[in-house]
Amino acid sequence: MPNPHAGEVEIVIDGVPRTARLTLGALAELEATLGDDTLVALVARFEAGDISSRDVLGLIVAGLRGGGWNVTAPELLAAEIAGGPLGAVQKAAELLARAFAIPE
Repeated sequence: MPNPHAGEVEIVIDGVPRTARLTLGALAELEATLGDDTLVALVARFEAGDISSRDVLGLIVAGLRGGGWNVTAPELLAAEIAGGPLGAVQKAAELLARAFAIPE
């Protein structure tokens, strides 16, 4: 069971619950896939509702890798994410929110 206080999010992939978390290493990998883009720009796009499927896929792959599953984007493209595209967007948004939340 994921720990939201540790920034963890549960994502069900092909019927298997997986823990995702945006660790510092996962964020560094995500920045590398974004190229000239920045994490600040990515967060701004999510806040504005102007996200792309590339953004969602990158976030989920980074989160799953940060959670300990060594998955690649091509592997995830062939997988079924619970909730479909909307579920994937919601989980990506949760990952971002939990990664940058200030502990209370």
